[in-house]
Amino acid sequence: MPLFETSAPLAGLRGELRAAVERVLDSERYILGPEVEAFEREFAAYCGAEQAIGVANGTEAITIALRAMGVGPGDEVVVPSFTFYASAEAIPPTGARPVFCDIDPETYCVTPETVRAALTPRTKAVIAVHLFGNVAPVAEIEKLGVQVLEDAAQAAGSTSAQGRPGSLGTAATFSFFPSKNLGAFGDGGMITTRDAEVAERVRMLRFHGSRDKVDFELVGYNSRLDELQAAILRVQLPHLDSMADGRRRAGEHYRQAGMGAYASLPQPTAGSAPAWHLYVIGHDRVGDVEAALKQAGIGHKPYYRTPVHRQQAMREWGQSIELPGTEQAAARHLAIPMSPILSREQVDEVVAAIATV
Repeated sequence: MPLFETSAPLAGLRGELRAAVERVLDSERYILGPEVEAFEREFAAYCGAEQAIGVANGTEAITIALRAMGVGPGDEVVVPSFTFYASAEAIPPTGARPVFCDIDPETYCVTPETVRAALTPRTKAVIAVHLFGNVAPVAEIEKLGVQVLEDAAQAAGSTSAQGRPGSLGTAATFSFFPSKNLGAFGDGGMITTRDAEVAERVRMLRFHGSRDKVDFELVGYNSRLDELQAAILRVQLPHLDSMADGRRRAGEHYRQAGMGAYASLPQPTAGSAPAWHLYVIGHDRVGDVEAALKQAGIGHKPYYRTPVHRQQAMREWGQSIELPGTEQAAARHLAIPMSPILSREQVDEVVAAIATV
């Protein structure tokens, strides 16, 4: 049983996907054409955001969004350490420094308390990561008086009482890496925002700092979502909610199958309905769980055994920091199979294997 199932959920869309590719080939428009423009409108409407701007990938999306929000040399950006490396990696290219904060090991998300502990007079922004599809409490963090950038790379399809990821903070970033909840057939990213000035700066920064390809006002990037990828994503977007519901059902299967008796289950944040990108359990003897799953032929993976602040490239900023919630999550976590089509029978198989530990 694989950890991910990326092709089977798209089996019924293959005809539409082929037609979308043919449409782009016939148009001979490959860069910033009608498919990107349409997908930007459709994705903004889906998220409930004012504007959406396609970029090359989720990592550059973070750097560009931060710069558009005014982050630069001398500033600090608070970011969790229990996340994918890119969440922090994208900060130094702006000239700012990352300041690592802790998480709640039950939800795997930052909290107002963990963010507050990391704030300084130089804090320009906070990156709230909606990790594994859970939704960080953006509104509560904004009450601390700091602008929030949502890293929503893993949270397409999730919902919260305040709205969808992508509409909660000053801006948000998405990755369309093929394994994501909404996945392209290659790299791709998006920035959403409620701020028209931020959106305008993003559009300039993604295109060499220019509005018209003649005059260059900023030192920018060559970071654009391809027409082919936009067309492919447009086919999938109308089905995102049903796929998200499938992921939620799979999470409920784990609960009903009694997984909670053998491991710690991920806890949704208050008011959220996560579309689980990854379903991550916790266990004090996680190595034994891995061995049991391997023996049963069941996919599994620890994602962040070494937190970002302990990575070699981040030693300058994270060497002396103590983040107990992060260390606990890093030591105990393990991703187990999750997909929109994961059946109760498959879940029972996973639970049976873990029950032997």
